[in-house]
Amino acid sequence: MNSAMLDAKFGIAICPGNGVIFLNMGIEVRYASFLETKKLLWLVASVFVMVLIIQYFGFPNVYVVPSLFSSIKGQVTFLDSFQSGNSSVSGNLTLASVLNTNASNIVHEGIAKTELSKTSDGTVEASNVTMIEDTEIEDKFLIQDLESNNLPTFESVGKNSSLSTLQVAHGSEFVVPTPNITSENNFVLDKTDRDDIAHRVAKNETIDANPIPTTDAPRSTVISPLTSSSQNQSSTDHSCLRNIPAVIERSDRARKIVPSISQMNYMLQQSQTSFCSMNPQWSSVVDQELLRAKDLIESAPLLQSEPGLYAPLFRNLSMFKRSYELMEQTLKIYIYAEGDRPIFHSGPLDGIYASEGWFIKLLQENKGFVTKNPKKAHLFYLPISFRLLKMTLYVPDSHNRTNIIQFLSNYVEMIAQKYRFWNRTGGADHFIVACHDWAPAATNEIMSNCIRSLCNADLRGGFQFGKDVSLPQPNMHRRTDPLAELGGKPAPKRRTLAFFAGHMHGYLRPILLKHWENRDPDMRIYGEITKASYLRQMKSSKFCICARGSQVNSPRVVEAIYYGCIPVILSDNYVPPLFETLNWESFAVFVQEKDIPNLKKILLTISDKKYKQMHGRVKRVQQHFLWHIKPSKYDVFHMILHSVWHNRVFGIRPR
Repeated sequence: MNSAMLDAKFGIAICPGNGVIFLNMGIEVRYASFLETKKLLWLVASVFVMVLIIQYFGFPNVYVVPSLFSSIKGQVTFLDSFQSGNSSVSGNLTLASVLNTNASNIVHEGIAKTELSKTSDGTVEASNVTMIEDTEIEDKFLIQDLESNNLPTFESVGKNSSLSTLQVAHGSEFVVPTPNITSENNFVLDKTDRDDIAHRVAKNETIDANPIPTTDAPRSTVISPLTSSSQNQSSTDHSCLRNIPAVIERSDRARKIVPSISQMNYMLQQSQTSFCSMNPQWSSVVDQELLRAKDLIESAPLLQSEPGLYAPLFRNLSMFKRSYELMEQTLKIYIYAEGDRPIFHSGPLDGIYASEGWFIKLLQENKGFVTKNPKKAHLFYLPISFRLLKMTLYVPDSHNRTNIIQFLSNYVEMIAQKYRFWNRTGGADHFIVACHDWAPAATNEIMSNCIRSLCNADLRGGFQFGKDVSLPQPNMHRRTDPLAELGGKPAPKRRTLAFFAGHMHGYLRPILLKHWENRDPDMRIYGEITKASYLRQMKSSKFCICARGSQVNSPRVVEAIYYGCIPVILSDNYVPPLFETLNWESFAVFVQEKDIPNLKKILLTISDKKYKQMHGRVKRVQQHFLWHIKPSKYDVFHMILHSVWHNRVFGIRPR
């Protein structure tokens, strides 16, 4: 045998000379291969885990493995703009261009759920239902971060809440009122409608500080307030909307966020520097006149007092006085002759919608402001009575107002085709005066750029500071004598601390009665009572509770002023009338709905001296809420007109 002996059984080569043992080559290769495979598997697993971590935490909008994360994150999102390189990924979650039907189904199941609940008075409340035209979807809440402004947080957010300080800002094309569903205002969707709306929501849902605009552009003359400047340059320039608010879902937390009156003041102030109307497609002499008026108002000489005006009632007496004078000297309004009665050129002169009729009547009779030459007009008036529009076109028990919205759409389209003025500004120099509850929902999209003077001035319903105007809503009893029944007892003879009586409309009034009806002799809180008793109580009470009804507005606000009673506004998200001009905190009390149990305690914190001061201011501010058969200086007709003029002047910018 050779010096090297082979043990075939074990495959080992033995070399006696040096005692070295060598493994069989085949086994060596297999063992090395096993080690390398194990390392490779660990490497692949590590890379895969890192990809998943980066995918999940770093790029939530870019789905490398969508089949896995569709179940983990609840939704699969595809962005055409991201894939094509036309847009950058922003925010936490954006539903923009949905490429498969799964997204629509997910939104229908998760976002577009609506629930109707009955209140204690039997009415049906849609607390999370919003109308878009004639449809209902979960509404969205427009908010803007206020953390950098050192403002107090919303009272309803707890001290330890993780929710940041938020602010309602400019409205959205798709943010519309949340109506209380009553026998007159009840809209039900079938499954087809809901699926269609869910698809629309999916294409426009944005949860981001810099939202991506809707991909379904409205008609050419209407630009959404949520559309960014760079995306509007190709059509009509709207680049002055610098501070675009965030949009979040109306979650339970969001519903609890209510702006205080101080925060509303801040929003108004911000709107005067950040909001401006659509840049006109071509320049006009009237634009230069408005720009000159703006400069003169901003440089108004300082006034400490003014005959006929009381300084504490105004935000800025000097600017108001100068602005009012320039309005009288400069303003020209063109009234469209198109449209037949009863919907156009007339309106109710009594009842709770009388503001519509009185404004139409007095403006059409006015010789100073109205011009027959539209080229000289600074503003264009659409003489529509929304109360008569509803009475004429709404089909009783149909639970559908599609025909109303279509009617308005046809009217605007006719105006835009017949005249060039609507198209010049996209309707930004046009205005309406509307007191019916449905007006905001009916106009949020069709007239989204118009200046809207609304009784239903709901921040959660699309009301935009800097553009829209809160319209005073009286309850006129005599059309031949709008000043009848004014007045009340002097302050020392008002013995009742607080008074309320009225129908049980909406969700809030039953809660008010539950806490205070027949509970305290100082708190005279009732349901329905006679008109004579109602007037007697109003005229002899210190504070009159102005609780919201089906919507945020109530005629009691103006009634309280008429009868010398300090209004206590109990309506979250309500913008009080003529807000851009008047300092409401000087003559009214604001109480949030959540504080109903503490209502008496809040009122008792107001000293007798402070009460007498506020009562005197209520009597002084009364002149600005009175309708006269022949308009008088600084009366409500002129104050409404001034608010519209003010927003037009401060909304315009150089072309």
